[in-house]
Amino acid sequence: MIKNVIAIVAHPDDEIIGVGGALRKHIKAGDKVRVLILGDGKTSRDTIVEKNKTEVLNVSLEETAMALKILGISSYQRLSLPDNKFDSLPLLDIVKKVSNFISAIKPDVVYTHHFGDLNIDHKLTFEATIIACRPIEINVNKILLFETLSSTEMSGHQIRDVFLPNYFINIENELEDKLNATSQYASELCDFPHPRSIITIRENAHVWGSKVNLKAAEAFELFRYIEK
Repeated sequence: MIKNVIAIVAHPDDEIIGVGGALRKHIKAGDKVRVLILGDGKTSRDTIVEKNKTEVLNVSLEETAMALKILGISSYQRLSLPDNKFDSLPLLDIVKKVSNFISAIKPDVVYTHHFGDLNIDHKLTFEATIIACRPIEINVNKILLFETLSSTEMSGHQIRDVFLPNYFINIENELEDKLNATSQYASELCDFPHPRSIITIRENAHVWGSKVNLKAAEAFELFRYIEK
């Protein structure tokens, strides 16, 4: 059965680093996959001041197009909410943008950020997504929360916020596509041992895989599952 799958993320590259392998697997299975990127991902950075803002954002748009093309995803939206300033907006405004996207697609599966992430944009993306996915509004069969390297693991160790994966997707055959897609985000990547490096992303997949006797995996926290 073909599934409607969406990933709702805060910034360009979150959709690849967090869930790129799973999205590629969905595409290969014939599912319909769409992505919503809420923020511009750039305007809080010094590079925007140092360079032409339009030029920097155009490069980022091209990176997204190339990365998603590698995964086989042609249907996506990129909005331009201010980077690291989602909390300057009324939450309802963010919810409406997410809700409009979800209502138009009526997804079976939704992937989004973990609620415990350090980044405020990630937290509010999670909140907006869960509000938009209330069962009284729309029945989404499955909601999965992913980790975002350099944010999820940086949030400290309070039990209520910790990422506790209980759902693993084998991406052994999708890992290279994920890494190739990630490499398109040259403006976002850093040198190892930074968490957002190709080496770390590869090894993270291997570590999660080895925890469940797989060669490579992406880990998720199952937020809600409705069996029909």
